[in-house]
Amino acid sequence: MKKRRSTSHSRKAGLPPGTLVHIGEIRADHTTLTSISYDSAHFTEKLLSTVEPTPQRVGPHEFTWLDVRGLRDVTWLGNLGKQFNLHPLILEDILNTHQRSKVEDYGDVLFCVVRLFAWDATSQSLESDQISLVLGRNFVLSFQERSTGVFEPVRERLRAPGTPLRNKPIDHLAHALIDSIVDRYFLVVEGLDTAAAPVEDAVLTHPTPAILRTINGLRHEVQTIRRAITPLREVLMTLNRGESRFFGDEVRPYLRDVLDHTMHVQEDLDSVRDVLSGALEIYLSSVSNRLNLEVRVLAVLTTLFLPATLIAGVFGMNFQDMPWRDVHDGFWLAISLMAVTATVLAAIFWRRKWLKTDDPN
Repeated sequence: MKKRRSTSHSRKAGLPPGTLVHIGEIRADHTTLTSISYDSAHFTEKLLSTVEPTPQRVGPHEFTWLDVRGLRDVTWLGNLGKQFNLHPLILEDILNTHQRSKVEDYGDVLFCVVRLFAWDATSQSLESDQISLVLGRNFVLSFQERSTGVFEPVRERLRAPGTPLRNKPIDHLAHALIDSIVDRYFLVVEGLDTAAAPVEDAVLTHPTPAILRTINGLRHEVQTIRRAITPLREVLMTLNRGESRFFGDEVRPYLRDVLDHTMHVQEDLDSVRDVLSGALEIYLSSVSNRLNLEVRVLAVLTTLFLPATLIAGVFGMNFQDMPWRDVHDGFWLAISLMAVTATVLAAIFWRRKWLKTDDPN
């Protein structure tokens, strides 16, 4: 059974809005950041630490992507927010790592929160991280709870000379980051589907309490992703409706493609959920059927011994005159009568197939 995670919201009680307090599990011992500056002709990548100064705001024709991994250093994060003129509520939401997916326009920047999931096939469990994105006029800031490697394909695209991504506005980079997160959902759904397949077979052959725990665990993970997909779709629909001036008309078709991916993910999740629901119904039916068989066997046994109990009760009455009481073989006659009656009843039950079972267990 999974341990309930403590979100430590009580640490914020009584503090004014915008107070920087980390809420959630600390998943990185220290904060690291990668700075990438690029344009159509130049590309610079630096791995920095919190003791080094962060890159200055870039010029109008150059773009900067600052990827922050680890949210432990709250003081450094506050200084970074001052350098990029981020609203205190943005920093507060970044540090609250249990946010739902959302998008907010703060005038100079667009703030977006997206949930990232990863499936651990060994432990049959789901890992969830929060990724926060800040989109400005010529920069993107990304904040991760830990190093997940989800943005490595985007870095590879930027490193390649002549890549179209370098010649596009900064909103194309923001789209590429969101798209790489959504692509991870397909891997998670594939892992869930792979884990659900043997459960469906096992519940038909050998339903056990362990199988029931596995079904309930997988159903919980599916429901967790479904709860994250719904607000993510709302975020993408908001960006596609043109309500955000940070994404141009050129990138909107690509955003619609990402929205279409979320719909496919939801449909695949519904398919996995249906498989697990069917497996649960089969398990409950199998347990109920097995219980009915056990009750039927007990009822048959009770019925077989009922005539013997009746005969013994009759001949056990203390009357002066009783049939077979003075007969030399009276005891064996009574026993024979009990045996014959039980045999006749067993033969009747057998012909009616009450003593047979098709239960494979």
